[in-house]
Amino acid sequence: MLRFMCLCVVMLAVCEAGSIRAAEFFFKDGDVVVMIGDSITEQHLYSNYVEVWTITRFPKWKLTFRNVGIGGDRSPGGNGRFARDVLLHKPTAMTTDFGMNDAGGGEAGLKVFIDGLQGMANQAKAANIRVAWVTPQPVDNGDQGPTALTGYNQMLEKYSEGVKVIADKNGELFVDQFHPYLAVLNRARGKGPKYDRITAGDAVHPGPPGQALMAASILKGLNFPSLVSSAEIDAAGGKVVSMKNCTVENVVKKGGGVSFTRLDAALPFFPAEAASILPHELILDELNDYRLKVTGLVAGKYEVKVGGKKIAELNADLLAGGLNIAADVLGDGPIADQAKAVKAAVEAKNRFHHDMIFRGIVLSNVAIPEWLGLKLTPQEIESKRQAAITERLAKLLALDAEVAKTLTMKPNTFDIVPVK
Repeated sequence: MLRFMCLCVVMLAVCEAGSIRAAEFFFKDGDVVVMIGDSITEQHLYSNYVEVWTITRFPKWKLTFRNVGIGGDRSPGGNGRFARDVLLHKPTAMTTDFGMNDAGGGEAGLKVFIDGLQGMANQAKAANIRVAWVTPQPVDNGDQGPTALTGYNQMLEKYSEGVKVIADKNGELFVDQFHPYLAVLNRARGKGPKYDRITAGDAVHPGPPGQALMAASILKGLNFPSLVSSAEIDAAGGKVVSMKNCTVENVVKKGGGVSFTRLDAALPFFPAEAASILPHELILDELNDYRLKVTGLVAGKYEVKVGGKKIAELNADLLAGGLNIAADVLGDGPIADQAKAVKAAVEAKNRFHHDMIFRGIVLSNVAIPEWLGLKLTPQEIESKRQAAITERLAKLLALDAEVAKTLTMKPNTFDIVPVK
């Protein structure tokens, strides 16, 4: 490697200030975020995806996410348990996702729904919590026809309008996931004579494909920045032309191609288990702009390797025009491995919170068997409950730290060499 040093151009640069317009994104550095909702939130799918996308886009931020979704819940329930479940975590921001169960109340239940949301809004204001008011998603029941806006979805649309009323009334952010999700369902219906549900899970509780669609709609509503990073290399001149949200150095002409190291300030992300949604909505590319442009290559086909792993074969003209290689780097190699490690750490952390704290203690109503002979007053039981919550919340902080460890960014070597 040393004999090539004479050809090496070393470029050190600070990532462009404001290259990711973080000031417009709803979440901020230092936020403690609580996500409240019903069983769809408690599934820990869309909420995990929103969390992983956010922390991989801003790996240097200090962010804490907690999920307090409860199956079967409605907005009055969220209002009634707000102090117990939300304020416990001292959040600075929160998302609400109610309406799927509430809409069962029909026109008559709309006021009850709105009153429940306003009750949460009042408590959030008193605690200085920013709120993103998220609509429910449509149901995907597999009924045939050109549109999914029938039956229960018509009522869900009215309840979504109620969410907007509350957001506007309180000067907070309104996030419409209902209509973007509906548009994808309708496009899928137009692709053939028979419609097959594309969101997996069941009609009300989407599986990973539908929940990735939910997460994407929510993130777009939160003004999530699509840029991961961008780099342009002049292979013939052995130099960096431009870089955005990354640092590129050690550019070396190599075997008719070029090699360089790229230290990104963010990661792309997409949950592999949700891949079946991609033919219907290009979520992966839309939320991950990971750009590479290499000019000065001789015409022909080139292997693109990251960390020694081949991720793509691309023509010189495509590389010269610049393209988004997010799907390629998420397919294999060190960038894919790091994104998977972040996701696994988030899932482990949230599983502990849900199983060992939220469902395990906060919502537990297990009675003390009489045969144990333990005589505890209600006050003693509550005292022990609070002590156990405090102890396990301390353990949860260690899992937060494990998530942070996976976000340490490291330089990756890119090799672009002619296909033999």
